[in-house]
Amino acid sequence: MTPLLEVRQLSVWLGEHCVVGPVSLTLAHGESLTILGETGAGKSLLLKAIIGALPASFTSCGEIWWSGQALHTMSADERENLWGRVFSILPQEPSLALDPLMPLSRQAEEVPTLLRNYGAQASRAQTSRLFDSVGLRGHEPKYPVQLSGGMAQRGAYVCAVSGGGEILIADEPTKGLDDHNRERLVTMLQQYRQQGALLTVTHDIEVAEQLGGTIIVIQQGDVVEQGDAGAVLAQPQHAYTRQLIKAHPRHWAMLNHHQPGEVLLRVHQLTMAVENRVLFDNLSFELRAGEVLGIRGPSGCGKSTLCQAVLGLRAPLAGEIEYLQPLGVGQKLKLYQDPPSAFASHVSLGTLVDDICRRYQIADDVPQALMKRLHLDPKLLQQSASQVSGGELQRFAILRVLLLKPKLLIADEPTTRLDPSTAQATLTLILEATREIHCALLLVSHEHNLLHKVCHRVIELSAEAAVTGEEDVMADQRLTASG
Repeated sequence: MTPLLEVRQLSVWLGEHCVVGPVSLTLAHGESLTILGETGAGKSLLLKAIIGALPASFTSCGEIWWSGQALHTMSADERENLWGRVFSILPQEPSLALDPLMPLSRQAEEVPTLLRNYGAQASRAQTSRLFDSVGLRGHEPKYPVQLSGGMAQRGAYVCAVSGGGEILIADEPTKGLDDHNRERLVTMLQQYRQQGALLTVTHDIEVAEQLGGTIIVIQQGDVVEQGDAGAVLAQPQHAYTRQLIKAHPRHWAMLNHHQPGEVLLRVHQLTMAVENRVLFDNLSFELRAGEVLGIRGPSGCGKSTLCQAVLGLRAPLAGEIEYLQPLGVGQKLKLYQDPPSAFASHVSLGTLVDDICRRYQIADDVPQALMKRLHLDPKLLQQSASQVSGGELQRFAILRVLLLKPKLLIADEPTTRLDPSTAQATLTLILEATREIHCALLLVSHEHNLLHKVCHRVIELSAEAAVTGEEDVMADQRLTASG
């Protein structure tokens, strides 16, 4: 039987340098194939080579067959015509998948209308079922800017699958999702195989386990292990695969042992609302210099909204935020959940770093030393934000804020695009850097194990209540704020 997708000795090149491959794989109807590897390994480049969407500076060679048809001999326009019809594509960044000027419902309804010639009523009925299945009922009229990161990810999924393509290609589909919505989306990915096949890129070991099927492990562009997912993850043969599995946050040692200093800010009986909907109320806490305070809760519960209020970017419905120490320009910063939206895409990363160094009179050796600590190749400075991986761009965002030595840093899901090994190294660096400058860190994450290993305390937000947990290793007290 002819497979839906067959890739033979596919490699990706940047000039004369081979950055991925060669990779060979087959995917039949009803099957799932997962590509596992750390940030910058070349996973997303491989997907782009398969569908014919490589950035201009990259080239590929090898053979790509779809149902017996040679895609590698088609023109760029012919291959693009297969997007949505054959390949349902869920890119890594919702900001690259969603139009900021259109309501979410209209974007999703356009897909079956344009690709399958559905009438307006049929398109609306189909997308309504999909929105309901991913927990977005009632949010369809919203624009992407009105959605949380996790909600935008689920909205992008609806847009991706509305065309009914034979092969769903999902690039880090569960990043930014809370546990409940993560499980829900994984179930939907598994169900998608009933109508075709699933090709997934992830660095999440648990997602790879749940999806099953075949797994390919890539290290720095090279395939180091390939086989049945259950067998590979249960008894990995390659040292790199074993390293990825052991790097899960549940295996981390405690990364935070220092004591906080004086109170930096005080939040008193804070109530936040969006569009007349109260997200949480009566939330009170203090944040001290050098303290690491975690914020956790389901998608859309108000985590990012709380961060905006602390930064003075959104007014509370009630309550107050009092700063007990003055913060000047550049001393109150945020690492955004969606790195592409925080970078200009038309200039090189080197230019952006140089601009900051000139503006704040930072010596040239400072960013060079930080790049080394963040495991960023200096060659990446020649590329734009759109030409590097999501994980690499996130580390550039971290580099940029650390250059300014802030007194308060808000990190909104700073490791959601990073594999566990890189996440651990990156968080260790953030903790070291903020401790050196006595900077308070407000850390937003869905990952309970991660927060437990790095935070002095954790605030749990939900639709009903905000709970402050004294959740360092030495105490397990909880102070409830009514909701």
